[in-house]
Amino acid sequence: MPDVILLDFFGTLVDYSPSRTEQGVERSYAVVRGSRPDLTYEAYRTAWEAHFSRFDAAAARTGREFSMHQVAESFLGPDADVDHFVDTYLSEWNRGVRYPDGIADLVAGLASSYRLAVVTNTHHPSLVPDHLVAMGIGGEVELVVTSVEVGVPKPAAEIYEHALDRLGVGPGSVVFVGDTFAPDYEGPRAVGMAALLIDPAASAPVPDDHRLRTIFDLPARLT
Repeated sequence: MPDVILLDFFGTLVDYSPSRTEQGVERSYAVVRGSRPDLTYEAYRTAWEAHFSRFDAAAARTGREFSMHQVAESFLGPDADVDHFVDTYLSEWNRGVRYPDGIADLVAGLASSYRLAVVTNTHHPSLVPDHLVAMGIGGEVELVVTSVEVGVPKPAAEIYEHALDRLGVGPGSVVFVGDTFAPDYEGPRAVGMAALLIDPAASAPVPDDHRLRTIFDLPARLT
């Protein structure tokens, strides 16, 4: 039995769209158009996607995480109001984040028996903590560790080790739960943690007893 559960966030505790523009980006476009009046809406969407993709590619090469502010400043220029753009864009992107029915009760139930922490890849440090508060479970989660604050994304060993150090526990007392094979299963196991993978299609190469259909299967599996 574990003492600590480390949880991925996107795709595990919340459903979300990974698209950067399909949620609608009219308000952030208005911010950009203030300094680039000739830019059309579709040109903005295309340029923003391409610019962000270049940062993704660089991160894949270097193994280093980047922040939304770095992307935005590079896209807009150093004299732009980067904070305003980032806040506006993230409020639009968040429209694609959905809280599953019953998730707050599930997390509260887990917190009554286990220490809980979230370890997640994200480009903005306050994004996940703000969602946890909005979900009503900010007080149930002891620690949030983000890739942008550690400087490396999952599945780099440093992010899991950072969480273990902050919690003061060893990997043998922890189970990691997530929905993506490399960052949420291979990575944790490489540092000595147990791991359970949300894999309803049974497409990942994991033993059946390491597989969950949904996060709501977790309490029964733990017992």
